[in-house]
Amino acid sequence: MPRQVDHASRRRLIAEAVCHLADERGLEGVTLRDVAARAQVSVGAVQRCFRTKEEMLVFALGHISERISERVRARLVRSPAQSAATALGHAAAEISLLREAHRAEARVWLAFAAQAAVSKALAKTLKANYAAVQEAFTRLISEAGEGTDRAVSLDPQREARTVLALADGLTTHVLIGHLTPREAHDVLHAHLAGLWEQPAQPSHSREDRAG
Repeated sequence: MPRQVDHASRRRLIAEAVCHLADERGLEGVTLRDVAARAQVSVGAVQRCFRTKEEMLVFALGHISERISERVRARLVRSPAQSAATALGHAAAEISLLREAHRAEARVWLAFAAQAAVSKALAKTLKANYAAVQEAFTRLISEAGEGTDRAVSLDPQREARTVLALADGLTTHVLIGHLTPREAHDVLHAHLAGLWEQPAQPSHSREDRAG
């Protein structure tokens, strides 16, 4: 049993090393030797934990994903006084990683997303994470729309996709300096507020009114 616990701890240590390297320089040029040096273990120790570099990267992505998911799940646990719409806003803000404290995580996440474009294994992990978040968002949007004027016209699944894509895209916009964290938060807040507003009715032309 102690050996199994040590093995699991070693894998997490290596995953942290991968994440630190991803934060500093992306993943393209990261080697097993780099990871071993950062984790202060031998290359052999890394190879005993992971058969291939891709297996190591998949585990590291799961490691950082779980950290973010824990915070999102905490936001989804609602108190009796908290509305579904409020819970959605908090969870979407966590996904967007706009806080300064989460800036390193945002860089790591984007490094993995870039690598996933050429790695089916990483893409599979990312898609599974996005699907879980989208399902939670769909449920909250459906619940928040009940009893409102938007209940009939609202498509919870479509809106969940939109909110997730918006939150995810804002991460990039903040990292490259196109938006400040405050501006990105305002964009997200404005979109979420608009979900519950009844769409404006099209205005009739002067000819239509005259007729």
